[in-house]
Amino acid sequence: MPTLLLIRHGENDFLKQGRLPGHLPDIHLNARGREQAAALAETLQAQPIRAIYSSPLERAVETAEPLAQALGQPIQLRPGLLDTDVGEWQGLHLRKLRKLLMWKQVQEQPSTFRFPGGESFLEIQERLVSEIESIRRAHKHRDMLAVFFHADPIKLVLAHFLGLPLDNFQKLRVAAGSVSILMVGKSGGQLAALNLEPPFVMYK
Repeated sequence: MPTLLLIRHGENDFLKQGRLPGHLPDIHLNARGREQAAALAETLQAQPIRAIYSSPLERAVETAEPLAQALGQPIQLRPGLLDTDVGEWQGLHLRKLRKLLMWKQVQEQPSTFRFPGGESFLEIQERLVSEIESIRRAHKHRDMLAVFFHADPIKLVLAHFLGLPLDNFQKLRVAAGSVSILMVGKSGGQLAALNLEPPFVMYK
């Protein structure tokens, strides 16, 4: 089964300020995020990575760029890896959203929640799993692939392939600039590592 390095993009000012970015364009890595991207490249460049995939959003692409340059590989953009469409909540501060009655539903029963004017968590998970399966099918069973995208999407992918109920996906932690290692086959997935932050030693 292919080994997928599920990599969350680095820090940006929206993340630092506690704002929901959704699909907003022109959100770029800040200085700390660029450091994280460079550290990821330094840690992963010795690995036998066969392909690099990314969400089209700038913060993910910019995180992938140092590794792509180190390996001399193109970044393959996949719209199916986009961050959550949070609709009317796009750009809002979390401190404001936490005061809403709906926020408890987001945290405790996400399987029943749809972002106002945006996606439901079920739709997000279905989109992401379809994209990951498409990537898996395009590669041989021993290939290692780097996939750069976003926090909740990574957690939703992990929850699906590990057989966790969607309502429990928020219990997983995926930090900015971290790597989670998932081996995916026809019968499901195996988690080799969660939330590794560079520098770290890859498993053998």
